[in-house]
Amino acid sequence: MSEKIYTVLFLCTGNSARSIMAEAMLNAMGKGRFKAYSAGSHPGGVVNPMAIEQVTHFGFDASGLRSKNWDEFATAEAPHMDFVITVCDKAAGEVCPFWPGQPMTAHWGFQDPAEAQGSEEEIRQTFARICREIKTRLDIFLSLPINKLEKLALQRELDQIGATKV
Repeated sequence: MSEKIYTVLFLCTGNSARSIMAEAMLNAMGKGRFKAYSAGSHPGGVVNPMAIEQVTHFGFDASGLRSKNWDEFATAEAPHMDFVITVCDKAAGEVCPFWPGQPMTAHWGFQDPAEAQGSEEEIRQTFARICREIKTRLDIFLSLPINKLEKLALQRELDQIGATKV
């Protein structure tokens, strides 16, 4: 019997940086146990080049990443999601579509690196810091014995990851 592959949707308003980085990292770090996606409530249609730079700098595959609307994942034809995680405060406060299958939800807020001010190097450092913070939370998530935890215990763990100072 093969091990279940868990699907995760990372949400952000613009789907240009944080959710994109989380998608790329979990797809690699999950080693086939997870399939990650990302989307936005109001996607800009373009992935931030510094997000791509950070993902590849840390050794993750950035091919195929694109900015997309969360409506793509709210249809009957969309992949069934096990987890939906917001990574920005704006998306967390919005009314989300109905997700088929009633996935577990959590909010893991991160500063928006696309709004960073300063020199190109200072902005790059902000992107690198956010990328590391996302990776830290993903490391914690990946350490959970998901298939052994009851739903309420798993929800507490997901919420605790979001509250973790990184």
